[in-house]
Formats: sequence, structure tokens, C-alpha cells
Amino acid sequence: MVTNMEEPSDQAPSPSTLALSQTRGYQQEMLDASLKGNIIIAQDTGSGKTRIAILRMKIEAECEPNKVSWFLAPTVALCQQQADVIKLDLPVSVGMISGACEPIQWKESALWRGVLQRHRILVTTPQVLLDALRHGYINLGRDIGLLIFDEAHHATDNHPYNCIMKEFYFKLPVRQSDLDDAISRGVQRKFRNERPMVLGLTASPIFGGDPQHAFRVLESNLDGIIRSPQQNRQELAKFVHRPIFRHVLYNAPASDIQFMSCNLMGLNQVISGMNIEEDPYISSLREQLAKSAPGPERIRIDQKLSKTLQSKSSYTHKGLRDLATTAQDICYDVGPWAADWYIAKVIEKALDNETPFDNIISVWQDKEKRYLLDHLRQVVVMPTSYDAEDVTADASEKVKVLVQSLLDEKAWAESHNEPYSGIVFVTRRDVVLALTEVLAHHPETSQRFRVGCLLGSSDSAYRRSFLDITRTLLKQSQANTLLDFRSGDINLIIATAVAEEGLDIQACGNVIRWDAPNNMASWAQSRGRARRERSSFVLMFQAGSDDKQQVMKWEQLEKQMMDLYSNDQRDTGNTHDENDESTLDDHGDLEFQVESTGALLSLQSAVSHLNHFCSILPNSYRVSHLPIYDIDPPDMPEGWHSFEHKSNVPPYPGPFGCTVTLPRLLPSELRVFSVKREYPSKQSAIQHVAFNAYLALYNAKLLNDNLLPLTSVIEENLEEEVKALLRDVEKRSGTATVRGQLDPWIPTKINNKWWSTELVVDGLPSLRMLTLVKPTISAEQEMPTLYHPLRGEMKVRLRHLGIANLSPGDLQSAQCYTRRIFWGLSAARMTWDKLDFAYNFQCMHDENGSKWAERRTWLEKRHDKSSGDSVDFTMAHAVPFGEAFSFPNDITWVRDSGDFSARIYRFLSWKHDPLSPEEEEFLRLKYARFTDVQITLPVIVAEPLPRRANFLLTRGLSSSAPAEKTVLLLPRYTRVVLLSPAETEYAQILPSIIRHLSVMTTVISLRDTLFTGTPLSKIPLPLLTTALTAPVSQGLINYERLETLGDGVLKFIVSIHLMAAFPHWHEGYLTRRKDHGVSNAQLAKNAVLKKLYRWIIRDRFTPRKWTPRYCTPPQNEDQIKEEVEVEGSDSRKSRAVIEELSTKMLADVVESLIGAAYEHGGFDLGIECAKFFGLGLEWWGLAKCVETALSVVETTDDFPAQVTDVELMLGYNFTRKLLLIEALTHASHQFDTRTVSYERMEFLGDSILDMIITDYLYHVPGKGYSPGHMHMRKSSVVNTHFLAFICLRNSLKVDTSMPGPNHEGRITLNTQSQEIYLWQCLLHSSHTILEDQKTTFSRYNKVKAQIEDALQNDSIFPWAALTKLQAPKFFSDMIESLIGAAYLDSGGNINVVREILRKLGILPTLERIVRDDVDVLHPVSRVSLWTQREYKTIEYIFNEEGGGVTCSILIDGKEAVRAHNERRGHAGQEEAKYEAAEKAIKFWHLHDEFKDY
Repeated sequence: MVTNMEEPSDQAPSPSTLALSQTRGYQQEMLDASLKGNIIIAQDTGSGKTRIAILRMKIEAECEPNKVSWFLAPTVALCQQQADVIKLDLPVSVGMISGACEPIQWKESALWRGVLQRHRILVTTPQVLLDALRHGYINLGRDIGLLIFDEAHHATDNHPYNCIMKEFYFKLPVRQSDLDDAISRGVQRKFRNERPMVLGLTASPIFGGDPQHAFRVLESNLDGIIRSPQQNRQELAKFVHRPIFRHVLYNAPASDIQFMSCNLMGLNQVISGMNIEEDPYISSLREQLAKSAPGPERIRIDQKLSKTLQSKSSYTHKGLRDLATTAQDICYDVGPWAADWYIAKVIEKALDNETPFDNIISVWQDKEKRYLLDHLRQVVVMPTSYDAEDVTADASEKVKVLVQSLLDEKAWAESHNEPYSGIVFVTRRDVVLALTEVLAHHPETSQRFRVGCLLGSSDSAYRRSFLDITRTLLKQSQANTLLDFRSGDINLIIATAVAEEGLDIQACGNVIRWDAPNNMASWAQSRGRARRERSSFVLMFQAGSDDKQQVMKWEQLEKQMMDLYSNDQRDTGNTHDENDESTLDDHGDLEFQVESTGALLSLQSAVSHLNHFCSILPNSYRVSHLPIYDIDPPDMPEGWHSFEHKSNVPPYPGPFGCTVTLPRLLPSELRVFSVKREYPSKQSAIQHVAFNAYLALYNAKLLNDNLLPLTSVIEENLEEEVKALLRDVEKRSGTATVRGQLDPWIPTKINNKWWSTELVVDGLPSLRMLTLVKPTISAEQEMPTLYHPLRGEMKVRLRHLGIANLSPGDLQSAQCYTRRIFWGLSAARMTWDKLDFAYNFQCMHDENGSKWAERRTWLEKRHDKSSGDSVDFTMAHAVPFGEAFSFPNDITWVRDSGDFSARIYRFLSWKHDPLSPEEEEFLRLKYARFTDVQITLPVIVAEPLPRRANFLLTRGLSSSAPAEKTVLLLPRYTRVVLLSPAETEYAQILPSIIRHLSVMTTVISLRDTLFTGTPLSKIPLPLLTTALTAPVSQGLINYERLETLGDGVLKFIVSIHLMAAFPHWHEGYLTRRKDHGVSNAQLAKNAVLKKLYRWIIRDRFTPRKWTPRYCTPPQNEDQIKEEVEVEGSDSRKSRAVIEELSTKMLADVVESLIGAAYEHGGFDLGIECAKFFGLGLEWWGLAKCVETALSVVETTDDFPAQVTDVELMLGYNFTRKLLLIEALTHASHQFDTRTVSYERMEFLGDSILDMIITDYLYHVPGKGYSPGHMHMRKSSVVNTHFLAFICLRNSLKVDTSMPGPNHEGRITLNTQSQEIYLWQCLLHSSHTILEDQKTTFSRYNKVKAQIEDALQNDSIFPWAALTKLQAPKFFSDMIESLIGAAYLDSGGNINVVREILRKLGILPTLERIVRDDVDVLHPVSRVSLWTQREYKTIEYIFNEEGGGVTCSILIDGKEAVRAHNERRGHAGQEEAKYEAAEKAIKFWHLHDEFKDY
């Protein structure tokens, strides 16, 4: 034991010095033992076992840096309690994982690895660890150094404790023996993949009646030795306070006591008059059986009906019997008053919660609810009397003995000056409730005791029963009850066994067992709750029973147990028996392990795994996706329910077989699995067939290597730059850091080689353009047409002249010419002495050039060169210029005041005539900022230069802005721009030409570098230019329309590829994989990998702020976000702009390129584009996709009659009838197992429909719809309401003529016909779907005329009327699945599908919407847009009352309009919302608003 923590030592620290100073001697003894090997510490409750575990984890954390300590406790409450204690005592990271964290959803190894890296200690229930081990997320030998089992006596049979050891621990290499040496020397252990150390904690290591056998099993299962302190046993006795044992006797109740409970008699009377055949559940089963065709489902219904009749176990009959039985038990045990109270409370709660939408009884069908509640109302319930005499008189003899015992114990505690605190342990949870109520109102206890109750979680069967309603009788939660008990607000707890084990209940002075303990562990655990130094343990025995003898037996067993674990000479013999027959059946313990992850499938885990797989399948309307187990042989003879004499069927002893049927969403070969009749129990047969089924799912690649469903089919390993990008995407920052846009004017290697090109513009002298980059534009169609407001259209042409042979003087001359042209309009953003332009220009021939050169020479001569200042030789003072050149009228531009920021004017003339008073006043006001303004003649007459424009845009031709007035300028304050007329024109149009050349050079660079050698290089430049131009550039074109088209193409080609590549995948897997493949994150990631961002045209061309490109541009914070140095190919440091680029933009450009590829080369080129970017798929051609998808489809001549009817409705005959059968098959259909249900076809059809509609809207002549307009119009014809209407409307008239007598009595053929509707052809086996079909068709008949008229004639799309159909989703699913099936059957012929859409009426509706410009904006969207424009807040509030639902629209918190509708769940709410929006539109007159949205 540690006595001096500061005692110096020259040796390495020992385990003792690692412990805490407050450690007791016996704790230190157990700690030292735990370091030498696996032990199970057996000590009484309250002796500090948890503290030993904490000390052991402290040492483990210090000496085992690579592994964690894992603390296991059997309940969540106990885990939370222990985690809190460990966090307070140890300075390491402690993590707790419970169901609240939803570890079952932790589907990625990275999540678990992160947990292991961030924590040194983990506290969980055993199932959490077992699941993580079984799925390969945790490696027991690699990740865990110490396993601690709290309440270790549970480690038997199939408890998760034992499964962890059996399935994983004993399969690891035995731990090396260097642990003692390493820890004793205080050094860290070497990392090994080996068994972790085991430490068990228990107060009662025994089960059954043989201590030695129990010890052997527990020690074998946990690979340890049961130990208790030897050297410090006396010290342990000082801290363990055994309570004083007492017992009290009570007399058995009278046999007729049940007749003293009026409510129980009334309940029994109602039950005796019930007939099981009148139960709606039985009627429903008989109705289902009558409609069922021969097959597995009929057998299941037959069995269910027979078993329910034999056991009378319908909800109602079983529920009322359970209530009566429980009340009778309470009556015998607690008394008639308690039974009356219990029945009254349960019936009161049930009748309070009788609405069909209440959560308490929501599992029942409405008819069953009414049936049950009607019988509950028949019970004559006497109100509970709380009069003290009534409570006392109707209490049982047992209650009276308990009350007296409580009073005695309280008096005994107070006689020693101690406050009373006690626990009464009761076996049944309902008795706990009743006894608590009695003690709370009994005159002897109500004022002396403050009573609370503790109940554990009810099991699943109880939660599904009628009596689960008693949960609502609890007055406070378990946590609050414990908190009040610790604080003293409650001093008496009535509890079930939940309080026996583990929960941190403060040491109380009195424990009373209302019921005798069921076993040795319960005896020891409940006694351990009495932990005060002065405490008592009271057992209540019924007089004449053998309970007392049983307790004496347990005392003897406890003594034997203590002798065993106190005997240090005991032969432990704890070698684990690999072939322990206690947990194996005759067929062994089947296992399958995935080598790559270590994930394990066992018989014990197979059933839960299979249930989980089925539970996350995509929801199908009115279908529960669960595996169905059919035991072989059935429990009941077929048709037993119809036998005249129904004798009880004796149980079949075995052996058993089993068949499991999985949901219809899976292919037929993965749907049904069977095992033969060779297993000793039903459970064993179920486990084996579940094991086989789950293994088959894994082999079919429907599970990942962690043996989990493919919930996320994504790549895990990404490049570092992509990881950074996606990290931003995951955080929804919306940006990614990438290199800047390609600069087409700067070569990668600067070698001072200049390329010469002749630039010709209509009406102007040609220019020679010199560039450092070799020109790539060759075709005339690649050059622009300029749109000049005065000159009209001006065609631009280029002629390549090759490499220019320039002298230094030639280059300087071109540079000076370039500066002169751009200086006039861009001088404020240029530096006069900076001449390193990336492009230079030189006039080939200007007829006015010599004249203007002479004038610039004159200006240069006037300059005083001795000053050394830079001088602008493009602007001359107007006064000396006019005097020197006789006031010429061929001046082009003048600049006001000679200030660079001043405005430039087009010169008109000199005015020599006298000025009018108005003109003089104008000039004085204009130059008022100058002093001594003298107005002398001549003055300059000028007009403002038109605002600089983008001459690439057609709007330049028709400038609707009024011409600005001429102005007068004083020459004294004016500068003449020394440019010829041609030069001024070039000064205005060259920025637009350079912009076009920049864009085209960028696009050609993409084609000739990134796309070179691929089919994508054939895409025309105009399409590529559109696809690469971002809207932010604000050009005439951008990629938005192409991106919308590409989005539809991409979704379609991904869908058909997945359908072909994964024939076993259900719609849920396909949808998740598709969503991942087309997600912005995936597209952006692949764009970054291809460095596509270099070619995205996103810089904004603003002529007013345009500046010529220099080879070494000046720093400009508005343009450059960040710079990094990169090594150039010429060994010089160059600069690469780093900028923030929207990840959505990256994704949009990929989609727009796919759209461009599709436009030029159809789906095949679109697929080539998708293949180029990868997108995480291995791409096939469209023909191969269709061929592969069809290769698994069988041909058949055996098909239902409705197949032909559907073909006639579609106008298409299927070659492969099974495709049509699949498209018509609902998941509930129990027959014709050749196909899966329609979800896969619906998945494909959805993308095809989307593609066809988008393609149509993109190509509508003369419309050029924006993406927003395309989306609105597409939404109007692909939404579920409209497609349901199409399904309900389409029908076929068939001849049903019958022979019969005419008016003359002769037999003739009476002409008759019948309408068969498309929706009637759905193949299903659900009576609820049949009812939904009829109800929906009835609603359709009421509104079809209104909808038809609106679709054909109205100017507004009938959203609200379509919503009134409230059609279940399977109506619209039928249309989409039929589209998918027809596409495949036609060999991938889109035109066939187009004709089907025309036959169904979808395309005609769309054409009418386009032709007549129908307003398709959704009413809810219109109201939302209005509130945004008006800066108002909007809120939809729903209120359900009676059978209706009201929707109110609140604007800025105040109600504006409301609408009322029939309540039909979410559907009713949606309809009310639409109607409210329609009212709002009328109220605010919004019908004509947002038509151009």
C-alpha cells in the first residue's frame, strides 16, 4: 500500500507508485493482481471495485500508448454513471458510446478510427463493442489493451459479454508475458496484435446451485481467475458493512379476495361475454384468406388465423385478459383497493388516448381500436376512493406487514440519529405502480415516507402490448427519482430489479424484499443496496411457504462461494473450452469472416443483421420490408381455424426447418432461402437460414466488407488537393482553393519570340498584332462580328504572318503605338514608362497617320527635356495647338481640364461666333472652380463620347438612350488627344477584340491540350465556348442552359449505367450511387483532378475599367487574392494566382461540357465526356449498357392478361414481356416471383422522363428558355400529381358484348363495352392498396373535368386541382416504371419513349404549355417570391381539429389568409397549403407577378 508518494527512489516507478494515494490496501492488492494476469474481482457492493478498475486503466493509459481501455457495463444508465466517475478521476480522454450516438449509423471506418485516436478510455454497453467487432471496425487485438467487464457474472450463454470473448478474444494470439516487466519498470509495451488483458468486476460470481461449476464456467468464459483480497481481508471487512438480516411473515390472502374488487369483477364480466370470432382482427384475417390465392402468403395467413383463434391472442382479447390477470395478481398481492385503482387508471388512460392518431395505441387498426374501446366502455368502473379507511380496509395482509416493517425500520434508524432511507424490491412492474400508490395514500405511511418508484425498460413484447399504456402512469423519470433519493426529497423507493445491479444509489439503511429473490445473484445484489454501516435487510415470507428454506440455502451457497474465491490454493482450471457444448447445437457454431476487415458473421448475429438490411430498403407504399420466416413444419394443421371440433394441437418436438423470404425489391435468386428439417429448435433453424441468406447477400455484393448494407458507395482515398476541396464542400463553404484562370497571352516559357498577325476590321486600316503566344485561331467563323453604334456591323478577320523579324527599334515602335492607342481611355490604370505589353499593335497603313505624327512631333519639341520628367505626348494643350495648326477641324477627341479622370469628348468644331448670354452663363458655371475665368474665342464645341461598350454584344447597335447635348469647352482648360480617327476607333474596339481572342484562345487551349486525342476534341468551338463561360463573366453567352441540359444527360447515363452494371442492386442502392456520382462534390473533385479550372472563363469583361495586359502586371488587390511562387520552365520564379473558386461552378462546367458533348454527338459523346472525368464509374457505351441490362431478362409466353391491355394503352408491344411485368409489379405482390418489384424500372424511367423533357425544352425554337424557366415547365409535367393524373386518365375500352334475347325473344349479340384503366393493371396483393385505388379514382372523377379543361384551355397550370387527387405515389411510379421498361425493351430507342409519352398525353400537355405560354409557377413559390421581394417573412401554420386541417399563412407574424380542408394526414396538409397560397395570390393580386421569373 502506498504510504508516501514523494519518497525518492533511484529505481523505475513500480505499479504502486502509479496508483493514487488514497488507495486502500485491499484495493492495491487487487490492482497488483490485475497487472499479473486476468482476474475477476469478487467483492461486495460498495467495496470500491470501480476504483480498482480506474487505477488499472490509469496504468494502462501510461504504459500502453497504442491501445485503448474499453469499459463494458450491461446498461446505458450504468455506462453513463461509470463514465462520469472515470472522467472525474483520470486526466485522459474518456468517451461514452450509447444508442443515443447511433453507432449503428457509423458506416465508415474513419469514424471509428477517429474515436480510437481521440480517446484513451471508452465506456459502452457490450452490444456496441460486439457490433463494432462483428463489422470489422474495431480489431480487438490491435486496438484494445484492456477489457473491463462490469457485472461480470453476466458473461454466460449468448450474452454479448460471452460473445465478445468467444467470437473474437479466444481467436487472438495469447498475450506475451512481458507485461509485468514492462509495467513494473514503468515503460511502454511494444505493440502487438494479441489478446487484451481482462478485468472482471462482480459482487456475485455465481448462477445456478453449484458454485464450483459456476466458477469454472465464468473463469473459462472470461479467461481469468475469480479473486478477492487475501492479505488485506480484515481491512476489507472494515469497509463492507453487511446488513442485519431480518424476516417478517404474512398470511396468504383469502381465496375469494378477487370478489372484493368491484372493477375486477366488472372487467371479468365483460371478458366472459366476448367472442373471439367477432374480433375485427379475426374478420380481417378471414377476409384476407378468402382473397388469397394458393401460395406462401395464404399459408401464413392460415397459420396466423389458426394460432390467434387457438390462443385467443388478438390485441383486444389478449390485452383485456392481460389487464384482468395483472389486476387479479395485484388484488391478491396488494389488495382490492389497489386492483380497483389500477383498472380505473388503465381504462382512463386508454379512453383518453382513443383517437386514431394517438401514439399510445397507433399500432392497431381503427376497427380494432374501436372494438377494444367499446368493450372498455362496457366495464362498470367504480371511482377510486382515497379515504384513509377505504385504503386501509382494502389493503392486503402483506401490505399491512410491509407498513409495520417500514415503521419499525424507520424507528430503528431514528433511534440511532440516522435519517431513514429504504428500497422495497418488487418483481412485477405493475405491482410497483400499485404499491407505490397505496403507500402514498395509506394513513400510516403517507406522512412518514416520501415515496418514489423505479422501473426498468420493458421488453419488446411488453411494449407491443396493451398494458404498455401503464408507462404513462409514471410520475417522473428514473433519473429524477434517483436524484431526489440522493438529495433526500424521496426516502423510500419501490423498485423492480433495475435497482439491484450497478446503479449508483446512495448507501441506504434498509432494503426490503417484497418478493423472495429468484436466484442467488438477486439475493446478493439486492442485499448489497443496504450499504450503510448500520443497515438492515428484510425478507418477507408467506407463512407456510418454503421461501425461508430457500434463503437459508442461498446463505450456504454464498458461504461456499466466498470460500472458493478466498482460497488461493484453489485449482482454477480456467482453460477455455473451444468446444463448449453449452452454446452449440448439433450443427456447430457457423461463422464467416471477411479477411480484409475482420468483420464476422455468426449464427448469433445473422438474424439481427438480416433484419437491419431489410429495414433500410427503400420504402414501398403499404409494404413492410422485413424478412418473413416460415417454420417447417407449420405449427398448426392447415385449415384448423375452420374445423368443426378444434382440439388443441400438441407442440411438435422437432427437428425443424425454415424458409426466409426477403422483400420483393431483391432479385428472385436472392429472395427465398431454405434449410432442411434438421435443427433441434425453431430458433436454431431461423439462425441458420438467416446466416445463409446474409452470406448470399454478401456474395452478391449487396454488402460491403464490413458486412453492412451499401449505404454509402463512395471512394475513400482521395488526393490531398481533392481532400482539401471536399473538406470545404462537406463544411458547405461552397468554395475550393485552386489555381487561377489560364492566361492565354503569357507563354509558359518566355523566349522573346514574337508572332505576327494581320488584324483586319471592316472600314478601318489593318493592324499588325504582335504576340508572345503563337496564334491558334484559324477559321474565319472563329472571329467575331462587332456591333458598332454608328458604323453598324463590323467583321473582324485575322491572317497569320508567322514569326516577326523585329529589330529593337521595331518592337519599341509597336510598343509606343500600343501605348498611344490605349492611353486615351485607360491612362488612369496605366503607367507611361511601362511598355512590356503582352500584345502590341502597329498600323499597317493610316492615310491620316503622317499628319498626326507631325502634330505629335510638334508637341515633343515643345517639351523641355532637361526636366527629366515623363511626358504624355498624346495630349496637347488646346490653345497653343490651335494657334500652331490654325484651329483645325479634323480633331478627334478632346479631354476636359486635362485631368485623367475628366471626361473625353468627341470634337465637333471651333466656335468663333460671339456667345449668347446663356452660353456664357453655362461656361461660368462649368468652370466656377477656377478663379479669374476669362471667356475668349474661339471655344470648342464637343459632345460626350458614348459610354464604353462591349462591341461583341448586339445591344450596341440600337442604343435607345437619347443623344447627349453638345457642350462648350474653354480651350484654356482642354487637351487635344493626338489620335487619328482610325486610332480612336481602334482605341474603342480593340478591348472587345482582345476579349474575344482571349476567350477563343482559352477554349482552343482546352481542346488542344486537355481534350487532345479524345473524341471531345471534335466538339465545335462555339459549344465549348458556351460550356466554359461562367455567368459571372457577364458575357453574351454562359453555360447555364447547357448545364441544365448536361444535368439531365448525366443523370440519365449514370442511371442506365448503374442499372446495367449492378443487376442485383435495389432502387435504394442505385439512387444513393447515382446521387453520389452526379453530386457537386463528385463533379468538382474530378474537375480539380483534371485542372479544368484553368480553362473556365470567369473573369469579367468591363470595358470602362479595361486595362491592357502586361507581361509583368502590377499588384492589384481587387484581382489577386493570393500568390504563391512556382518554378517556371525557364528556371525563373513566376507567379501563379490562387483564387477562391465556387465548387458549384466547377460542377456546373462539367455538366455543361457533358451537355455540349451531347448536343454535338448525342448520348455516346456525352458518355465519352463523363468517361473523361471519371466520376467514380467505369463507363460503357449506351448500347452495351442496354445490351447488358437486357441480358438478364428472360423471354416468356406466360404473362397476365393485363399485359396486353397496357401495351394497347401505351401503343407499344413489348418483345420481353417480363420487363412490362416488372414495371407493373408492386412490392406487395405475392405471386409470379420471376421479377423484382417496379422500383428499379421507376429509377430508370425517372431519369429518362427528365432527360426527354429537358431536351425538348432546351430545343424549343425561338424560346431559349433560361434554366429557371426550363425547371418550372419540366416540373409541371414530371411531378407526382400530374403523373398520377396521367395514370388515372389513361384507359382502354374493351368489348364485353354478351348474347341475349332481343325484344323479339331471339338471341342476338348485345353490344357492350368496359373501360379498363391503367391503374387497375398494377399487380399487387394488398387490400389497402385496392382501397386506396378506389378512393383516389373517386376523387379523380370529381375533379377530372376541371383539370382537363385547365390543361387544354386555361392560362394557369392547375396545381391546386391536381393536388386534390391526393394520389399515393404508386400511381406516378407506374408511369415512370413503364417508361423505363419501354426504353430497355426497345433497345434504348428514345424516340419510342417519346411516342409513348405522346400517347399517354404528357408531351401534348408540355407542347401546349410552351405554345400558349401557360403560367406554370407554383402558387407556393409565387407567394414566396412576393414575400422576398417585399422583404417580408412568411410562415405556414397547420391546425388539426376534428376531421379537418386548417392552414394559415402568417406574414410578419400576422395571419393573412387561411384555408380549410379534410384531414388526410400529410396529404390533407399539402392540399390546404396549396389552397391557402391560391387565396393569398388572389388577395394580393399576384397572378400577373413573376411571369418572367
